[in-house]
Amino acid sequence: MANLEREILGTNQKALRINLDAGKYGTFAEIGAGQEVARWFFRVGGAAGTIAKTISAYDMTFSDAIYGETSRYVSRQRLQKMLAYEYELLIERLNPKRGASTRFFVFADTVVARGYKGMDECHGWLGVQFQDAPQAAPSEIIIHVRMLDQENLQQQEALGIVGVNLIHGALYLCDRHEELIVGLLDNLSGDRVEVDMIKFTGPAFTQVDNRLASLLLVQSGLSSAAMFTAEGEVVQAAEVLYKKPILVERGTFRPVTHVTLDMLRCAQQQFTAELGAEQDQLVVLMEITLRNLAAQEGGIDPRDFLDRVDLIGAMGRAVLVSNYDRYFRVADYLFRATKRPVGLVMGVPALKYLFDTTYYTDLEGGILESFGRMFKNDLRLYVYPRLDTATGKIVTADNFKVAKPLRHLYAHLRENNCIRPLEGYEEKFLPIYSLNVLDKIRTGDPVWETMVPEAVTRQIKERKLFGCQ
Repeated sequence: MANLEREILGTNQKALRINLDAGKYGTFAEIGAGQEVARWFFRVGGAAGTIAKTISAYDMTFSDAIYGETSRYVSRQRLQKMLAYEYELLIERLNPKRGASTRFFVFADTVVARGYKGMDECHGWLGVQFQDAPQAAPSEIIIHVRMLDQENLQQQEALGIVGVNLIHGALYLCDRHEELIVGLLDNLSGDRVEVDMIKFTGPAFTQVDNRLASLLLVQSGLSSAAMFTAEGEVVQAAEVLYKKPILVERGTFRPVTHVTLDMLRCAQQQFTAELGAEQDQLVVLMEITLRNLAAQEGGIDPRDFLDRVDLIGAMGRAVLVSNYDRYFRVADYLFRATKRPVGLVMGVPALKYLFDTTYYTDLEGGILESFGRMFKNDLRLYVYPRLDTATGKIVTADNFKVAKPLRHLYAHLRENNCIRPLEGYEEKFLPIYSLNVLDKIRTGDPVWETMVPEAVTRQIKERKLFGCQ
């Protein structure tokens, strides 16, 4: 991510700038927390220069009559119906009169904020459909936000600010999408709002890769994690994970090797056998942390990131990119979306790292706090064995040695099946290590081709990935 030096305008300044721009005109449709975004434009004055219409259809019957029925009202599907309906109406009514000199836009949101009864999750979908030039075909930006304030009034205020930032970015920064993304939380902080999904579409964004946009959300601190499918489609976590059992493998995936897939195969077989009737609902993710992405010279390379993601996609797997160095934070993230079992796949080296007490010195409860938070729900760690090259022995979760003060803790976790050894693994794959594979690729040693799946070999050679010549 390039260092962005920019002037941060206040929310009032942004709203007034749009109001005084005679070349911008649009509709505001807001459901859930009130007319929080439109209110800014009325508050600063000159709203007649910007607002063609505001609407808030709270009642479900009224909302369905206008936008059509939907299974969930706070959803991407509802938001897109709102944008499409209001944009078509705006163009139909005003394009003949002022289309030659005006860039039309529609802003919409559908939100659930904190109410009298309280809510488990306060979140919303916001979007803007707009022209980047008069008479141009529309482009679109959609975001999903989590509102973290504890009071309804604070959530309303934050929602209004994010909405103004989104509209201002669409109208003035569509050719500088990195600045647009970072600016979504202008005049806010990350402990009030999280933007965990963004998608750009349309002629204004033909050069934008939404996977890199998702990465930037995490890099810039707007979100702790972002997700997209094997096909590269950006998604919000609940869209994919809601009420589903989940299996996650964390790694560098540089590149995907036979061991990578054998770990996942063993864990998936074991997990699905334990799930029984729920196995058809299982969601499998491959997670890359920012730390794993930056574990090379020069920090995070966008091209390297996309190369790894493409290889994972070639295996038919969805990708989670996160800044969760600690496993209990991954667990917290996943259990926000589901109450079903969650499995984390790891090798013996990661298990050793997990039981290193120096890793938890900043936690008041140390390693016990970490494990308490990690296993408070139905979390299962599936451990893949490691070949000890010095002794030739295979280290598994059953013969794994921890420091003496932690032996009872480890025994407790094993006896309660929080930590489970993987079975049915391919012993012939155990000598494969990704760093060795990467070194052989770079030095031109053809042995690397026997260490990775055929589809990965093909992509690496065709695209000359990871220094392959």
